[in-house]
Amino acid sequence: MNDRDFHLLSNGPRPVAPFSHAVETDGWVILTGQMPTDPDAPDAPLPKGIEAQTRRVMDNLEIILKGIGLDLSHVLQCRAYLTEFERDYAAFNDTYQTYFAADRRPARTTIGVTALAVGALVEIDCVAKRP
Repeated sequence: MNDRDFHLLSNGPRPVAPFSHAVETDGWVILTGQMPTDPDAPDAPLPKGIEAQTRRVMDNLEIILKGIGLDLSHVLQCRAYLTEFERDYAAFNDTYQTYFAADRRPARTTIGVTALAVGALVEIDCVAKRP
């Protein structure tokens, strides 16, 4: 039996670099950081603003989780990267928190960065655990 599964979903967001959507071992699932690209129109312009980009990133994470039989309730930790940290942090949080039950939010680190791939304002990766 293989000790690792590499998940690259045909209906998932198009990778912007050479990586798998997720890698799984011993029930732990590490999801690659997702960008605010539309899986149905990967060459379309990015959504405008941090709220729309956060929704698209979270929706992309949900697509990947669903594709491997999980959902956001299985997420234990997230890392978020913001290119305009001071400007966007509050609005990012307002949108992000709607994806998790108030009493079941994963641990999180949010980092300000100078740039992200495809000119995105936000990228989020996460770690989930299979029950």
